[in-house]
Amino acid sequence: MPLIPDAATLQKHLAMLPTATYQPGEMVIAAGTTTGKLLLLRQGVVEVVREGTRIAKISESGSVLGELAVLLDRPHTADVRALERSEFNVADAATLLSDPAATLYIAAILAARLDTANVALIEVKRQIETGKPRAAIAREIDKVTHLLSSSGDRWAARRQARLR
Repeated sequence: MPLIPDAATLQKHLAMLPTATYQPGEMVIAAGTTTGKLLLLRQGVVEVVREGTRIAKISESGSVLGELAVLLDRPHTADVRALERSEFNVADAATLLSDPAATLYIAAILAARLDTANVALIEVKRQIETGKPRAAIAREIDKVTHLLSSSGDRWAARRQARLR
């Protein structure tokens, strides 16, 4: 039996969730707020901005937003803004996370992001240790930002594609 839930199980849970739509420029999540909600991107593009720096641009269907605030029991740490019309399934976090299939889905996305961050951190460290120019290191950091924007989301997209 696979650890990660099958596509049919996830589809059943997602189909029952209410949806919310945001227009370009509209704030989806504001840093410092506490919503108790998890948002699963159905379609669209959003940016995640923390302390004035864009840390992710997310467009993959199935991507989860708001999970860190919920899992760490603290306010949201970043702003999420719609870059184009974006539609989400909206779940009450406590309810959704009581479902083992949904919890494993979110855990797998976070694990993929963490793995990508670890690999990228090692590469940046190597570049610093070998005396690479600041411009080269900055390019590597930009690449890391892009990878982190999509690593867990690519996993989610593959899972979501199986749902169709």
